[in-house]
Amino acid sequence: MKRILLVLISVTSFVSAADSAKPNILFFFADDQRADTIAALGNPVIKTPNLDRIAHRGVSFSRAYMQGGMNGATCVPSRAMLLSGQNLFHIDEKLMLSETWPEAFGKAGYSTFASGKWHNGNTSLPRVFQTARSMFTGGMTNPMEAKLSDVVDGKVAQAKPCTKHACEVFADEAIRFIQEQSGAPFFAYVPFDGPHDPHIVPDDFPIHYTADEIPLPPNFLPQHPFNNGEMAIRDEQLLPWPRSEAGVRAFLASYYRYISFLDVQIGRVLAALEASPHAKNTIIVFSADSGVARGSHGLIGKQNVYEHSMRVPLIIAGPGIAENQRSEALCYLFDVLPTLGKLCGVTGPKTSDGIDFSATLSDASKPARSQLMFAYRNVQRAFTDGRWKLIRYPQVDRTQLFDLQVDPFEVTDLADKPEHAAKVAELTTALEKEMRQSGDTAALKVANPSSADWTPPAKGKGEKKRKK
Repeated sequence: MKRILLVLISVTSFVSAADSAKPNILFFFADDQRADTIAALGNPVIKTPNLDRIAHRGVSFSRAYMQGGMNGATCVPSRAMLLSGQNLFHIDEKLMLSETWPEAFGKAGYSTFASGKWHNGNTSLPRVFQTARSMFTGGMTNPMEAKLSDVVDGKVAQAKPCTKHACEVFADEAIRFIQEQSGAPFFAYVPFDGPHDPHIVPDDFPIHYTADEIPLPPNFLPQHPFNNGEMAIRDEQLLPWPRSEAGVRAFLASYYRYISFLDVQIGRVLAALEASPHAKNTIIVFSADSGVARGSHGLIGKQNVYEHSMRVPLIIAGPGIAENQRSEALCYLFDVLPTLGKLCGVTGPKTSDGIDFSATLSDASKPARSQLMFAYRNVQRAFTDGRWKLIRYPQVDRTQLFDLQVDPFEVTDLADKPEHAAKVAELTTALEKEMRQSGDTAALKVANPSSADWTPPAKGKGEKKRKK
């Protein structure tokens, strides 16, 4: 099991801000990158040397997750959860109703900066970050033609077409910001819009993948076995039904190439940091807003609560942090900034729901959360205690149960096995309790459930394209 959220920490030691200079933060955030797309964490095909060297220096979290979404563009709530520290049922997706963690860092004396994809409304951007340059404030685009904006005089200025790949521009801006810094500590946020589709990189990018050499996901299926409530959204129309092995391999080849291109941009920024006076006192974070199916379970997109779509990689490394270690500690994406706040001596917003898991950074065997709950619209809910995972589909009255300890790819559904009836009941009760504690008022049963049978729409009859 591997998927995507990665955090690297470079600090002189685990000491409080009162005892030493406050560390800087350089936060890379990818878009739709699975946790199993990093070579150092087990992918035998992909080339990610810069992410690999981050992983080798620290603790890799293999059980970090985004919590879900109430619409198909799950990256919107994911980014709102990250920046606010709030759970899915408390967030304001436009980030206008409560203080965010970057604002808290600003109040603590940090210089805050962003360059990249901003998916949470133009109005909040000038408030959340003191400086923002080359921001992509749209939904989805060809990254070679993206229109980017600066924040000028407290407002998002008119967008202008970029002259090269948007992710390269974001890296350029991060490099320039690092080179400009002196004095106050900084919080630099670089939210890339890759490797989200379309999987476009410059034609002359030298890394290529041969589709036939890319392994299929272990849970590949030609089609999902029943209606999960979101079967024909835009993401699911990126490949035809039934999914062919050749089609999925080709799609993964273009996806991997984009990830390698992103890795090069991250390497450029890391090189600039290492050449600066800030190298030994900077927390470097790599994360992603979600995973994505890409052929797993017969799905292509991220509008589901399976591990491949919810789990994100997370790695933290640096002085005082265990090197080249893996952690199975459970955590949400919205726990990351509370943890960094602890390391930096920054008091976060009172509305933040995230926990501090910094103890796991010095001892990878230490746990974080004991359980997690996931949601997608009103059609899917899930709960895990680390080993067991229950998924509930209220609208079609279906339940799945997986033993992640022996079945990490969620291949064998145990829900209908008589010997597991008690476990289904136990986890259903736990899910209901966690939902209520999180502010989720959805029902796990409906009066008149629909049929779970599903037939792919005729060509051209699917949902209209949705901006992501």
